[in-house]
Amino acid sequence: MKQEKVIQVTDLTKMFGDFAAVDAISFDVYKGEIFGFLGANGAGKTTAMKMLIGISNPTSGQAKVAGFDVFTHAEDIKKNIGYMSQKFALYDDLTVRENIRFFGGIYGLSRERIKQKSNALIEELGLQGAANKLVGALPLGWKQKLSFSVALIHDPKIVFLDEPTGGVDPITRRQFWEMIYKAAHEGTTVFVTTHYMDEAEYCDRVSIMVNGKIEALDSPKQLKKQFQAANMNDVFLKLARG
Repeated sequence: MKQEKVIQVTDLTKMFGDFAAVDAISFDVYKGEIFGFLGANGAGKTTAMKMLIGISNPTSGQAKVAGFDVFTHAEDIKKNIGYMSQKFALYDDLTVRENIRFFGGIYGLSRERIKQKSNALIEELGLQGAANKLVGALPLGWKQKLSFSVALIHDPKIVFLDEPTGGVDPITRRQFWEMIYKAAHEGTTVFVTTHYMDEAEYCDRVSIMVNGKIEALDSPKQLKKQFQAANMNDVFLKLARG
């Protein structure tokens, strides 16, 4: 059975003056896939992600996300994706329930649907005792899980996660990845950037950017075989050294 492409990128480029922050990258991402987008700071991965989520205009090339062109239908893309930034887009001065209600409204859900989603999310996350507490009082790990759940509240086709597990402990990171697996199993495509190389092992396929270009793209197993490496960190180091 032919896999459905939910992200299609061909020669996508972003110039800042004479500097190519993203240099003619090409790749496809499939429905229900966990796609790792790796690279050192300054490699261009955040710039590339901003183009794909419709908040930065490409200089040239082509890209479709959830069936919509990044040049002409950026607003449609935003309605069909979820996005979780490094800083988590939650409001510390609102309660857990108020945050869920606010983002449900932003994504255009009906009041009845927001109520249903709120109750389901709070129960699923085990936050019944904290539903009316300010988000600012929650531990970092709970904020992270809530932020991910809110990014999925409108059942998007794709969720983009920008360094989602930065600063949390290993146990919470593992629990977060269990949530990612569940979302992917239910058909949501997960596009994730991370600098934790052990997390790259959890992805179906991994793209590695170096100086604005994609220098490697395959499953972690195949990349380790290709580069004769014991783990993904060794693969990354070999590519970074050129």
